Amino acid sequence: MAIDDPAGQPLTAPYLLQYPYRRSLGPVLGRFFTALRGRQILGARTLDGRVLVPPLEYDPETGDDIDDLVPVSARGTVTTWAWVAQPRPLHPLQRPFAFALIRLDGADTAMLHAVDALHPEAMTTGMRVRARWSDAPVGHITDLACFEPEDRVGDKDRVGDDDRVAAEPDPALLDLKPVTSMTTPLSLDYTVTAGYDLTAFLRGIARKTILGRECPACQKVYVPARGTCPTCSVPTGAAVEVAHAGTITTFCVVNIPFEGQQLTPPYVCASVLLDGADIPIFHLVGGGPVEAVHMGMRVRAVWVPDEALAPTMESIRYFEPSGEPDAPFDSYKEHL
Repeated sequence: MAIDDPAGQPLTAPYLLQYPYRRSLGPVLGRFFTALRGRQILGARTLDGRVLVPPLEYDPETGDDIDDLVPVSARGTVTTWAWVAQPRPLHPLQRPFAFALIRLDGADTAMLHAVDALHPEAMTTGMRVRARWSDAPVGHITDLACFEPEDRVGDKDRVGDDDRVAAEPDPALLDLKPVTSMTTPLSLDYTVTAGYDLTAFLRGIARKTILGRECPACQKVYVPARGTCPTCSVPTGAAVEVAHAGTITTFCVVNIPFEGQQLTPPYVCASVLLDGADIPIFHLVGGGPVEAVHMGMRVRAVWVPDEALAPTMESIRYFEPSGEPDAPFDSYKEHL
């Protein structure tokens, strides 16, 4: 695709953001998940006697604190539901099922969970369901594996073991160390469309060319290229090639490891104002000790081998010190 070819097709790519979310539970939810591990469901009883399931730390109507937790039944009534014909990888069941709001016996509010029905015709508002428990409880909402219709007794197509359905609480599991935190996998899976200007920029990167676009009103050069100047609200002009070298305006040293990290700390991420550009780009800095990185440092792009070039910013491995004298602060103070 030519740099300014409006008929060229924009690049698309799948994108998956996935990581385990860890959180502390506090005294109310900690007791709730500790009880789930022992095959018991607790609700929070408000000062006026209502029972909220799942429990809340405060009454949503009055704002009063709640610390009175009481057991409720593992059986209940479906108040509303939606059928899931094609489960996603992180769904609680890997076959068609229903998500439903279920008001458990003894509760005044409904909780959201999965119902393992064989087909959508088996689901009705007002139907009775019962809990099916996990056979390996850990103190997580998945300890309550799902609910299933009460009339599935003796069904030859029924999935699950009888001893895991609406089972009695297990005192041995209830007496284990209290649950104080939980980990939940989060996943965001979608397709990114780059658009025409960003596509031109990325195709340029695949040729070792860094492209921006200049605003005809304020003459700012935006890198990566964008179609409209956000300051002047006018279309940008023709593509402008900028240098592979630039100045570090700001930076941070990453010292803390995290899930999915591809580099070993410590390492540096920095905003680099390329020569000829008016907007810094964010990238890695390498090729020297972390302690040597500073504002005003002059750096240059280090590219992957030509055979590995692709329309992605990973084609630039990192920026390394160029050996030039530092840029004076006045030359980049308006670009911090």
